[in-house]
Amino acid sequence: MSQAIKAVLFEESEVASIAKELGTDSLMGKSLAKLIADTDAFIALGIDVPGHSEAGGYAHNRHKQNYQYINQAGRLFLVTGQEKYAKYAGDLLLAYADKYLKLDFHKQLNTNPPGRLFHQILNEHVFLLNISLGYSCIRHYLSAEQQQTIVDGLFQPMLDMFTEKYDFDFDRIHNHGIWAVAAVAICGLAIDKPEYVEMSIHGLKGDDIEGGFLAQISKLFAPSGYYMEGPYYHRYAIRPLCLFAEAIHRHRPELDIFNFNGQVIGKTIKAMLATAYPNGVFPALNDASLTMDICDAGVIVALGLYAKHYGIDDDILGMAKIQDTVWVNGCGQALSEAYASNNAELNPCWPSVELNEGPNGDRGAQAFIRMQSDNGDVNQLVMNYGQHGMGHGHFDTLGISFFNNGQEVLREYGFGRWVNVEPKFGGRYLDENKSYARQTIAHNAVAVDQKCQNNFDVKLADSRHGEPHFFSGDDANVQGVSAFCRDFYEGVDQQRSLLLIKHEAFAKPILVDLFRLISDEQHQYDYAVQYAGQIVRTNFDYQTHKELDTLGDNFGYQHLWNVAQGKVANESNTSLVSWLQGNSYYTWLSASSSDDEIIFTRSGANDPSFNLRSEPGMVLRRHAKDTLFASVLETHGYFNEAIEASTEARGQVTAVNAIGTNEQGSVIEVVTAETTLTVMVSNQVGVTADTENSVTFNNQTFQWQGYFAVEARG
Repeated sequence: MSQAIKAVLFEESEVASIAKELGTDSLMGKSLAKLIADTDAFIALGIDVPGHSEAGGYAHNRHKQNYQYINQAGRLFLVTGQEKYAKYAGDLLLAYADKYLKLDFHKQLNTNPPGRLFHQILNEHVFLLNISLGYSCIRHYLSAEQQQTIVDGLFQPMLDMFTEKYDFDFDRIHNHGIWAVAAVAICGLAIDKPEYVEMSIHGLKGDDIEGGFLAQISKLFAPSGYYMEGPYYHRYAIRPLCLFAEAIHRHRPELDIFNFNGQVIGKTIKAMLATAYPNGVFPALNDASLTMDICDAGVIVALGLYAKHYGIDDDILGMAKIQDTVWVNGCGQALSEAYASNNAELNPCWPSVELNEGPNGDRGAQAFIRMQSDNGDVNQLVMNYGQHGMGHGHFDTLGISFFNNGQEVLREYGFGRWVNVEPKFGGRYLDENKSYARQTIAHNAVAVDQKCQNNFDVKLADSRHGEPHFFSGDDANVQGVSAFCRDFYEGVDQQRSLLLIKHEAFAKPILVDLFRLISDEQHQYDYAVQYAGQIVRTNFDYQTHKELDTLGDNFGYQHLWNVAQGKVANESNTSLVSWLQGNSYYTWLSASSSDDEIIFTRSGANDPSFNLRSEPGMVLRRHAKDTLFASVLETHGYFNEAIEASTEARGQVTAVNAIGTNEQGSVIEVVTAETTLTVMVSNQVGVTADTENSVTFNNQTFQWQGYFAVEARG
């Protein structure tokens, strides 16, 4: 290898180590094989540097592919030594250098300023970062004249645009700002212009306060490492963050970046990984895809970096197993070697965790509770009681989702968007994202008076946050979380307490949900459940509607068809709805009165462009001042259509009784044919594990210590 190599993220010893993996079945070996096959196939298409097209159109996508393959070809040139990769990357860079300044700026379509290649400058940041990495790998292959042509025609104009024309985006505490500073710094390293590295680290003013990488990673993440826009945007921001951090580690070691601010980089990677479902998919908190998972390129980079600089355990290796690939870099090599020497089962089950929000950790939190069934299946509950999430926030504080048996059971709708599908509004966020996906009724929460939390006012929502009440995630048999949100609906306080309970009476842990609403005035409360699958049975009569009407006129209700409805009237005073999803049965039961009504809904009303997915849901509607929705979700049985097998299609729970609720506590009973569980939850503000609780309902006194207690009889 020539001594002239100046690759930003490679040392010659790393290149030699990685090259030894060529042709092996290690994670690195498989990663190289996939990278070679993918890159060779694209190179065979020839070089094309298009002009402009609509967002999501051919030119947009080809520019994205071009920067990706410049990066890939550069790395492969170092590892394989094959000149074809350097020639391809060099020729493509020279083609861009010839054309870039001849292109006008795109017409601005939204609040994001446009670039010459893309409709928003963010994409141009991503472009520069990738081509800079690729260029640094082949720079020693190019002549001095070729290098100067690329710098003058491409790199320098982009640097000027990012740091001068769009300096407000550069000095911005936001995921866009992370991309901007990472791109500029890595370009500066690639072309030997250290001034750009310094301004990227410290900001344009050099004060580490208003902008720059150090300011961004100090302010973007909570002490827990959680990113307020949610995992979907976290995994997008994590890629430039990790690439820049690794570059700083190699080229500015005096900054000790991986220990900076209490190891904030390690904390934020771990926080992101800790949010994922057991199958690797990220919960759709705030604007998010339902399919984004840990196999995203940014998460692959982050996992390798974490393994190299912060340590490796079975959960890290379990995620590597799901990814089945590693970052082609020294960090990825370290992870690959650790994976090869480990013989564990490697099914990740991260501990339950509460991730606080806000720069000081005092603006609510997100809860991720995990409990394994006897067969090893991981049940995961997610509850949101943190910040709004800025412009990408959804209005669903105290909303939940629930996952087991490899599927999301209590489901999130995610964003209203067709990414990169040009005919669907250019692949951008659709109007229905605001009118439905972000509305409270679209989530597993309670909507009050057919309205949205904080009246769908982003500024108001940003000024508020949920209030953690308790979190207990260490017990193998009972784990719980509780939080308040006050006045998100005028004159109404809300408290939600959730428990996962593992008991011999049930095949899987049951989910107990106590949703308490407090008001001096009468309100309509709509407890919404978003599910998937086919209804199997109910324990009440309902009327299906031959002519469909919407559930309301605004706040998301206008997009819900009222498919069927019925009053809850039965001896058990319990409403029951059971459905089949995949190979599992699920039964939801709620303590109810004859005045309660259940409405079966389906999304898709008032949707002339068919932008919404048609999905089922149900609403338990109640009119009250103070009330407690006491519900249980039981997972049971097995269904296999291929072999015509069905077992335990009926669950064990027969009734849910709400014994009482007040400011001190809530007590319910979960009844089966042989066992009754009495569930007691403290509502005392400031409750601790040592708090003594005592409540009396119907002349019966219930006493327990701590956040909650579960007692079985029968």
